[in-house]
Amino acid sequence: MAKSEVLVLNEVARIGLDRFPADRYAISREATSPDAILVRSYDLHKHAFSDNLKAVGRAGAGVNNIPVADLSKRGIPVFNAPGANANAVKELVLAGMLMGARNLGSALEFVRGLDATQPETLDKRIESGKKAFAGTELPGQTLGVIGLGKIGSLVADAAIRLGMNVLGYDPEITVDAAWSLPAQVRRASSIDEVLKNSQFVTLHVPLVAKTRNLVNEKNLDLLPEGAVLLNFARNGIVEEAAVLKGLESGRLHAYVTDFPTAGLIGAKGVTALPHLGASTREAEDNCAVMVVDQLVDYLENGTIRNAVNFPDAAMHRESPFRLAIANANAPDMLAQISHGVGSCGINIHNMLNKSKGEMAYTLVDVDSEVPASTLDALRRIPGVLAVRYLPLQR
Repeated sequence: MAKSEVLVLNEVARIGLDRFPADRYAISREATSPDAILVRSYDLHKHAFSDNLKAVGRAGAGVNNIPVADLSKRGIPVFNAPGANANAVKELVLAGMLMGARNLGSALEFVRGLDATQPETLDKRIESGKKAFAGTELPGQTLGVIGLGKIGSLVADAAIRLGMNVLGYDPEITVDAAWSLPAQVRRASSIDEVLKNSQFVTLHVPLVAKTRNLVNEKNLDLLPEGAVLLNFARNGIVEEAAVLKGLESGRLHAYVTDFPTAGLIGAKGVTALPHLGASTREAEDNCAVMVVDQLVDYLENGTIRNAVNFPDAAMHRESPFRLAIANANAPDMLAQISHGVGSCGINIHNMLNKSKGEMAYTLVDVDSEVPASTLDALRRIPGVLAVRYLPLQR
C-alpha cells in the first residue's frame, strides 16, 4: 500500500515528525501532491494545493498564514495546536510585565551606553543614572486580561500568585476555559471596563476582523495614567498610531510587544521582542507532537480534534469500514448521505454528525466494503465537499 505523503514547509521538531508511523507515511519537503501539509509560519496563501490534499496542520496556534476559508470550500480541515505553547507565552508575558513595571529595557540600554574606559567614575554615573528607571511593584496592581483561553487563564493565575488583582474579559469564553479560570478573577462586562480599571493590560485574542484594532485611539484613553500595555497575541489587535500617541502623552508608560514594526522600533517607551512567544524547545516539541497526532488520527480514522474550521468529531470504530464526509451545514444533508449509502445496498452500523458554522462533518461506520461507485454517488450530492473511505489498516 502506498504511503501517505506529508509536505513539511518549516522546521518542525523531530519529536513530532517521528510520530508519523514510518511504515505508512513519507515525510517530504518537495512533495507536489501531498496528502497533508505541515507548517509553522510558512505563508500558504499563494500555495498551489493539489487535488490530493486532505488536511493542513499548523504546529502552533495562529492560522493567519493559512487560507482557511478557501480550504473549507474544498472540505479540508486546518488543524492547529491550541494551548501547546501556552506556558511559553505565559512566561514571556510575565517577563514583559516586569520589563514594563521596572523599566528594564531602557535600563539595559543605559548600562550598554556607559563608557567603561573610565572605571573610576563608573559607580557614580550608575548611581546618578538609575534614578530615571525607578519602577513599580506588581502586588496590589490590577492586571486586565482580554481573552481568557488557555494562555489568558495561565497568565491570570500567575498574576494572582504574584499578588495582583485580575480583571478578565472574554465574551466567547468556552466552558472548559471557564472551569480552568481561577476563582479570584473578576469578570468584566466590556473591554472599556477592563481598560478603565487596569494598570496593566494583556491581550490574548486571535486576530480576526472584529479584533483588528481592538485597542485603539478611542478606548486607549480610558487607561489610567501611566498604564502598561502588553501585546503577545497579534500585531493588528493594537492600533499602532494610538499606542505611539499614548506613549507621547504619558497615558501609556510602556508598550511591550512581541511584534516589532518600523514604527515601533526605537520609539520611547516601546519594548519590542522578535516574536519569541512560542520560541522555547518545550513549546515547539509540544506543538509538533499535538498537531502530528491530530493529523494521523484524521488521515487514518477521520477523527477531528482542534480544527479551526471543522467541528470536533470522534467516534469509536465499530466496523473496519468507515466513511468520512465533509459537507455544507444545510437541511436534509444527513438524510441524503444516509440514503446514498443505503441505496447502494450498504448497511450503516453507526453514524456521527457534527456541525460548526457553515461546515458539517459526518462519520459513518458500515458493515461491508464500500465500492468506488458509492463514493462517487456521495460526491455528487449537492453540498458534499469531500468524501473519504477509511478501511481499518491491518
